Amino acid sequence: METAVFGMGCFWSPEALFGQLPGVVRTRTGYAGGTAEAPTYHQMGDHTESVEIRFDPSVITYDQLLNLFWDHHNPVNINDYKGRQYLSLLLPRSERQREAISRVAQERKARGDSRPEGTEVAAFKVFYPAEERHQKYYLARFPDALDKLRTVYPSMEALLDSTLSARLNGLAKGYTNLERIVSEVREWRLPAAEREQLIALIRSIRW
Repeated sequence: METAVFGMGCFWSPEALFGQLPGVVRTRTGYAGGTAEAPTYHQMGDHTESVEIRFDPSVITYDQLLNLFWDHHNPVNINDYKGRQYLSLLLPRSERQREAISRVAQERKARGDSRPEGTEVAAFKVFYPAEERHQKYYLARFPDALDKLRTVYPSMEALLDSTLSARLNGLAKGYTNLERIVSEVREWRLPAAEREQLIALIRSIRW
């Protein structure tokens, strides 16, 4: 597994965008890129709203995530809004990721895309998870979904860190649909009875 950290404006929508993708196993919103210790939403210091994406590179590559990153925001529209809170930001977690950023940026610039030029690339230091109310924001707007998911996961932390909540958050935002999620769950490496339990739960949610 690999981890990517992106800043692309308000972190609610990017979490839903990446969370609906097969190959992404976990998403979290948070604060990164700055120097302030223990930031909070109301005292963020010099950090940027960010999304942390845990993914399986054999299913979805960092290059693919980068292209989605640039396809879904315009740095000119967010940079310097509220200081550094909203910033187009890439925080590579490895030299391979740094090389991929340079390669994909050059490919996009060759096609006339100026967005990579407005994105800051900085060394990753630390990612601070945001408060619970900022995790899976769109899913949390559906109480019936959370109530039913709580019957499967032992804690709210486990629920919010789950792959299923990432997919359902994407569904709640409108980035995916129910049948795509059901089809994917049927392929998960779980006992058949457990897969069917999850599918029945998903289908029972009142959206």
